[in-house]
Amino acid sequence: MKNIKGSIILLIAAFIWGTAFVAQTSASDNVGAFTFTALRSAIGAAFLGAFMLLRKLYFNMSKKEVAKPVDIKRSLMGGAICGIVLFFATNLQQLGITVYPEGVASSGRAGFITATYVVMVAISGIFFGKKLHPVLWAAVAGCVAGMYMLCLSGGFSGVYFGDVLVFLCAICFTAHILVVDRFSDIDSILLCCLQFTVTGIISAILMLIFETPDINAIMAAWLPIAFTGIMSSGVAYTLQMAGQKHAEPAVASIVMSLESVFSVLAGWVILGETLTTRELIGCVLVFAAVIMAQLPEFFKDRKKS
Repeated sequence: MKNIKGSIILLIAAFIWGTAFVAQTSASDNVGAFTFTALRSAIGAAFLGAFMLLRKLYFNMSKKEVAKPVDIKRSLMGGAICGIVLFFATNLQQLGITVYPEGVASSGRAGFITATYVVMVAISGIFFGKKLHPVLWAAVAGCVAGMYMLCLSGGFSGVYFGDVLVFLCAICFTAHILVVDRFSDIDSILLCCLQFTVTGIISAILMLIFETPDINAIMAAWLPIAFTGIMSSGVAYTLQMAGQKHAEPAVASIVMSLESVFSVLAGWVILGETLTTRELIGCVLVFAAVIMAQLPEFFKDRKKS
């Protein structure tokens, strides 16, 4: 029952993240990548800041729970490092979506290429002296085959610059997960709030240097900006933290990997994007690889239970 509750919560988070790719694609028609990231990060940080304030008021009113003391120095260091890595991840993703040619199913492609970070995280253990399960090597092979069908089966002419940027974004998300793990002792919501603040500040600086923010363009994209800021950055991250308390880690990872599927479905339903048969096969292979990468931990957790 506990896993079911957690899975439902995480499924909602995956749905929000998947549909956020559509919002990012829509916003790219009006605002630059740095402008978009700066605004969504600011909204996300404000939302989480308000959430923490309400939580503190609850602690003050309820004597049942006591807030844990905060290590300010470590929290700031963690927020800064995570924020810098997240800055590269989110902006590479948004830049990738922005530069896709007209007619390309950018939401779906970006969603599945981004999802390869799950496989990268699984195999990153080899750099820390861990022995990899044979299933992980099969997941790597499946991921490579899927990426080939999605981007390369037509030769290098079939690879878009957006694919390259989004793949670099997946590498950065891999690094982000590993960095966040190093600061797992910090309050999750506080860490999220701080990292979004740092990401927003750096993005705003580059926005002023490389882009020309226009209030009319921003107002034209207010809905996708607000959606990604409040729902994707704020609500979904909060749901992820709540869901992971009620679900085993491997189950949580598998459920959250459905984000890539939702990105394709949302792109198809909302934007009318379609994938070729070859691209669909690539998506299936990547998704299968993502699931396979979670299986060793899944069965490990089951064995412990």
